Amino acid sequence: IINNYVEGIQTGVRDKASPSGLHFRDSKRKVDYVLAYHYRKRLAHHVPGAASLEPRCESASVALVSNGSTGKGCAEPQQQKDDGQRALQEWPGLPGLEVVELSPLDTLEEERRLQREEYERKLLEAGLEIEKDPENKSQGVSFVRIHAPWQVLSREAEILKIKMPTKKMYEITEEKGILKTLNEIWCKLTEPLQPQVPQQENTKMKTLSYPFSREKMYLYNIKDKDTFFDNATRSRIVREILKRTSTKARNSMGIGTLIANNIYDAAYPLHDGEYEGQSDDKNERKLLYQEWARYGVFYKFQPIDLIRKYFGERIGLYFAWLGLYTEFLIPSSVVGIIVFLYGCITIESDIPSKEMCDQRNAFTMCPLCDKFCDYWNLSSACATAQASHLFDNPATVFFSIFMALWATMFLEQWKRLQMRLSYFWDLTGLEEEEEHPRPEYETKLLQKKLKNKNFTTEILSHLLFYVFCLQNEKEKLTWRDRMPGYAANFGLILFMIMLAFSAVFGVIVYRITTAAALSFSTNETTRSNVRVTVTATAVIINLVVVLILDEIYGAVAKWLTEIEIPKTEKTFEERLILKAFLLKFVNSYASIFYVAFFKGRFVGRPGRYVYVFEGYRMEECAPGGCLMELCIQLSIIMLGKQLIQNNLFEIGIPKLKKLFRKLKDERTEVKEMDANQSKDPQQWDLDYILEPFTGLTPEYMEMIIQFGFVTLFVASFPLAPVFALLNNIIEVRLDAKKFVTELRRPDTVREKDIGIWYNILSGIGKLSVIINAFVIAVTSDFIPRLMYQYAYSQNGTMHGFINHTLSYFNVSQLKAGTQPENSLFAQEVAFCRFKDYREPPWSPHQYELSKQYWAVLSARLAFVVLFQNLVMFLSVLVDWMIPDIPKDISEQIKKEKTVLVDFFLKEEHENLKLIESFIAHDKRKRRSGTKSRRTRAASFSQCHRSPKGSFTSFSSQHTVV
Repeated sequence: IINNYVEGIQTGVRDKASPSGLHFRDSKRKVDYVLAYHYRKRLAHHVPGAASLEPRCESASVALVSNGSTGKGCAEPQQQKDDGQRALQEWPGLPGLEVVELSPLDTLEEERRLQREEYERKLLEAGLEIEKDPENKSQGVSFVRIHAPWQVLSREAEILKIKMPTKKMYEITEEKGILKTLNEIWCKLTEPLQPQVPQQENTKMKTLSYPFSREKMYLYNIKDKDTFFDNATRSRIVREILKRTSTKARNSMGIGTLIANNIYDAAYPLHDGEYEGQSDDKNERKLLYQEWARYGVFYKFQPIDLIRKYFGERIGLYFAWLGLYTEFLIPSSVVGIIVFLYGCITIESDIPSKEMCDQRNAFTMCPLCDKFCDYWNLSSACATAQASHLFDNPATVFFSIFMALWATMFLEQWKRLQMRLSYFWDLTGLEEEEEHPRPEYETKLLQKKLKNKNFTTEILSHLLFYVFCLQNEKEKLTWRDRMPGYAANFGLILFMIMLAFSAVFGVIVYRITTAAALSFSTNETTRSNVRVTVTATAVIINLVVVLILDEIYGAVAKWLTEIEIPKTEKTFEERLILKAFLLKFVNSYASIFYVAFFKGRFVGRPGRYVYVFEGYRMEECAPGGCLMELCIQLSIIMLGKQLIQNNLFEIGIPKLKKLFRKLKDERTEVKEMDANQSKDPQQWDLDYILEPFTGLTPEYMEMIIQFGFVTLFVASFPLAPVFALLNNIIEVRLDAKKFVTELRRPDTVREKDIGIWYNILSGIGKLSVIINAFVIAVTSDFIPRLMYQYAYSQNGTMHGFINHTLSYFNVSQLKAGTQPENSLFAQEVAFCRFKDYREPPWSPHQYELSKQYWAVLSARLAFVVLFQNLVMFLSVLVDWMIPDIPKDISEQIKKEKTVLVDFFLKEEHENLKLIESFIAHDKRKRRSGTKSRRTRAASFSQCHRSPKGSFTSFSSQHTVV
C-alpha cells in the first residue's frame, strides 16, 4: 500500500472513508490537496483478428499511490504501445488479440488518461503521496488526493524560505504613559465587540520566526512533525510542486495548463470540515462562520489574525483594509450628516431661496421649449431651490476640504496598519518570490521556438521541450511578438471608452426628445412635471446601462490582458486591474461628469439657442442650478450599484452557478450504484460543488469605485459616506460568508501590501481635490453668491441676488415660430428673464457677456487654484506629520534583529559545547578502554606461562583471543 499502486480484486479491498473527510483512508495522513477530473469509460467496439495497440490497465478498486516505484502498476504508455506493436509484428496470428477501434471521444479520453497517469507519476517522483478513487461507473467525477510527507514539506519550506516559529520568544515593548492608559480604557470599552476566537495566551510575548532550514532544525519548536506546518502552509507547498511539475504530453507546464486543457477539472485545498452542525469539534472554518461570517455579528470586530491563518496574507490584508476603510467612514458619515442638517436648519433663513419662493417677485421666465411652452414664474421652482440649498451651502466647502484630508489620513493610517500587520505576520523582509511563467506565456514561447526551428521528428520535439524548460529564462517574447496584442488593446479600449460616451449621449438625446414630447401633451399635470419625469427615467436608464457595460467591460479587460501574453500572474493581474479600472471608471462617472461640468453650458440664449437634430434645444439646468440634479444622479447610480451589483449579483450569481453546475452534473452522470461509494459525502465532494475562487479583483474594484463616489463628488452629496458605511457593514459580512461557505478554499499567498490598489487609491484622492474644487467653483452658486455679497450688494447682504443673476430678453426678438401659443399670461409680456450674465436689450452691446460674467469667472478660477493648493499643502502636511511606520513597530523590528543574532550565537555556542563534550567523552572512553585492554592482556599472559618458565607471545595469544 505504501509505495505502489495497489490493484484490488473487486470489492472489499477499499478501506472505509476517513471519518473527518480530511485524511487518507488510513485516517493518519492529511489530505493537503485535491485534484478532480471527469472520466468516461471506453465505449468502443472490437474488430476481430488484429492486435490491440493501446492496452489498458485499470484499477477495479482503490489505487493508493505513494512515493516510490510503481510496482505492479501500469507500464509507461509509450512502452505499452511499443510492446503492442512488437507483439503484432512477431505473432500476427496470436489468438485473443484484437484491434480496438476508438471513437473520437474515446481517443480524447484515452489521451487525457495517459496525461493524468504521467503527471501523477511525476508527482510521485517529487515525493508526494497520492490516493485515488476507483472508476467504477461508466462516467463520473473522480478525485486524486495528495499528501505531502515531512521530507517534502521540509525540503520545499527551505526552498521557498517560509518563516517558521523558533524556540525563542521575546517580550514586546509596550507603550507607556497616557497612551497605555488610553489603550487599556479602549480595550475595556470594546471588549463586547471582540470576536470569541482563540487568542495568544501571552500577548506581551512574540515568537521569533526564521526561514526554515533543515541544517538548523534545532532552532525550531518542533513538537509534532504532523502539525508543525499548518494546513495553509502545507497546501501552499503542494501547490508550488503542482505548478512546476511538467509532462511531455502536449508540453504541459504544470497544473494550470492541465486544467486549461481539461485534463483535470479543478485543483484545490480542502476546507477544515463543515461550518454548520451541532458537533462540539470547532474547526477554524466553523469558528470563522460563527464569529465573522454571519450578519448577526455585524457589530463585532473582524478576527483578522484567524482570517490570515486560514486564508493567507493576501485575503487577510484585503479584509484588514476593508475594515479600516469602513471604520474611517464613521467620522466622515457623522460630519456629512451634520452638513446635511445644517442645510435643513438654514433653509428658512436662506435669502436667495426666499426670494425665489416669494410670489410677489414677478420674475417672468422665458419659455423652456419652442412654441408649446409658455412663460412661467420663477416662484414655481420654489421646491427645487430649497432642495438645492440642502447641498449647496457654505458647509459643503468645509466638507470638501475635510474629505480631502480624510482621504489622506486614511491612506496614511493604512500604511501604518499594513506595517503593523507585516511585523506581527512575519512579513518584514519578505522577498519577492520568483514566479512561474504563466502557461499561456510558455505555450506561446514554445510555439515561437517551433516556428523558428522547424523540427519534424517527435524526438527532437521532446528534446526541444526539455531545452525550453531549462532555458526559458534566456528566451523571451519581444515587443514584436506582442505588437498585435498591444494594437488590439489600444483600439478596443478606445472603442469601449467611446461606447461609454455614446451611452451618455444617447441618454442626453432621450432627455431632450422626451422633454419635447411631453411638452406637447394636453395634460396639464404631465406638462408641469416634465423635468421630474425626464430626470428620474433618464437616471434609471443610465443606471441600467452602467450595470450592463460594467459586466461587458470586465470580460473585455480580461480578454485584452490575455492577448498581451503577460509573463507572470502578478503582471497579468496588474494589467488587468488597470484596464478594468480605466473602463469601469469611465463607465461609472461619465454621466456624472456631464451633469457636473457640461450640462447647461452650451444652451445658448433666447433668440439664439443651440439645437441638435434640427429642432431640439439643448437641455438646461434647473432654476436652482445643476447641483441638485448632480446629487440625484450620483445618489441613484451609487445606491443602485451597491444594491444591485454589489449585493444582489454577489449573492445571486454564485448560487445560480452552483445550481447550474449541480443540474449539469446530475444530467450528464448516469445513475449507477457504486458499492464502494461512501454514504456520506466526503469533504472533497462538498468542496468540489463550491464556486472556484477567481481572485480579489472584483472585491477591490467595487470598493475602489465606491471610494470614488465618496471622495470625487462629495461636495454635491454629503450623505455619500453614510450610504457607503451602511453598504460596507453588509459587504464585510457578505464577503465573509462567501469566502467561508460558498467558495472553495483559496490558495494561500504571502504578500506584504495591497499592491497596485494603493496607487489607485492615492490617485483618486489627489483627483478628488481637483474635481471638488471645480464642482464648488463651477457647478454650485457658492462663488457667484460670494461675489455678489462682497462686490455688488449695496448693503452687504444677499438681498437682490436672484435679480442680479437673471438677464433680460426682449420677447419681440424671438425667432418666428418659436413664440408660445395660447399664452396664459393675462398681460402682454415685453421682457422675459433667463439665468446668465448678459447685457440687457437696451444696452449698446445687447446680449453680450457682461462684466459681471468675467468677474465671476475670474473668481471661480482663482478659487480652484487657491482651494487646490491649500488642500494639497494640508495633505502633504498630514503626510509629513504621520510617519509611515509606527515608532513602536520600528523599535520592535530593530529589537527582533538583535534577538535573532543573539539567539543564533547562543544556539551555535551550545551546539559547539555539546560537540566538544561528545569528543572529550569519546576520548576519555577510548583511553580507559585502551588501558583496561592492556591490563587484561598483561594478566592474561602471566596466567599462561609455560611450566618451563617461558610464555606464549602476546601477539599470538591476543590473536587467539
